[in-house]
Amino acid sequence: MSTSVADRRSNGLIWFTTSFVVLWIFIAAGPFLWTLWGSFKVQPDFFSKTDWRNALYGVMTTVQTGSAFTGDGYYGAWVEQEFWRNTINTGIVVFFTVVISLTLGTLGGYALARSGFRYAFWLLMAGLVFRAMPHITLVSGYLLPFFEWNVWGKLSTTIIVLVAINQPFTLWMLHSFFLNIPKDMDESAMVDGCTRFQAFRYVIIPVMWPGVITTGLFSFLLAYNDFAVTAVLLSSENQTMVPRINSFLGTVRETGDVMFAVAAVVSAMIPLFFLVLFFQRQIVSGLTAGAVKG
Repeated sequence: MSTSVADRRSNGLIWFTTSFVVLWIFIAAGPFLWTLWGSFKVQPDFFSKTDWRNALYGVMTTVQTGSAFTGDGYYGAWVEQEFWRNTINTGIVVFFTVVISLTLGTLGGYALARSGFRYAFWLLMAGLVFRAMPHITLVSGYLLPFFEWNVWGKLSTTIIVLVAINQPFTLWMLHSFFLNIPKDMDESAMVDGCTRFQAFRYVIIPVMWPGVITTGLFSFLLAYNDFAVTAVLLSSENQTMVPRINSFLGTVRETGDVMFAVAAVVSAMIPLFFLVLFFQRQIVSGLTAGAVKG
C-alpha cells in the first residue's frame, strides 16, 4: 500500500515538474518564436487589430505577395537599408570591447587577488559603485570632451566608453575566480624557474579558462545589446545594430517600417543563440567554478 502511494506521489511530482518546465519554456521562448514567425509576414498580418490569427495564416501576406510567407522584411532591412553595415559595426565594437576588457580584467583581477594590501578591497568597492551607476549618467560626462576633440560619433570612442563601463564587472568576476586558485600554484611555478608573468600565463590562465570565457560572454552581451551608449555616442553612419533597429521603428515625425525592425531583431538574436549553444559547457564550468575551492 505504501509503495503504491509513493509511486503516485512520484508520478504526480514528475507530472508537475514536467508541466512547469514546459510552461516556462513556452513563456520564455514564445515571444521569440512568434517574432520569428511574424518576420515572414507583412505588417497588416503581424499587427492585425481585427484578428490575431491573420499572423498565423498570412491572409494579407497572400494577398500582397501571392504567398503565405515573404522575405520582404529581411530584404528591406539587409539590402535596402544596408543593415549589414550595422552588423559589421557591432562586430568591431564587440570584438575590441571584449578583448580589451578581458586583457585588463585578467591582469588587474590577478594583481588584486594576489595583493596583500588593503587598497585592493577599496579599489574593488569603487569599481562596484561605478558599475552600479546608470550608463546614461556616465555617458553624459564624455559628451563635452568628445565634441571638443571632434571624436564624437566614432566607433573607437564608443569602445573606450564601453570598456570603462564594463571594466569593474570583469575585475570583480575574474578577481573572484583568481581567489579560488591556490597561491601554491604560483609559488611552485616560480620555484621551477618561472617569472611571475610566466606563472600567470602558463599555469594560472589555463586553469582560469572557463572563468575567462564566462566573463567574456557577459562582456560580449553588454556591448552587443547596449543601446544607451551606442545611441548617444554614435553617428547615424556608424550605428550598431540595436540603435539601428530602433530607427526602423520611426518617430512621431517620420514613418518607419516595423517589419524591417522585426526582421532585424530576429537576425540579431540568431548569433546569440549559437554563441550560447557553442560555449554552454564553458559557461556552466565558469559559473560553478567559484563554488569549489582548488
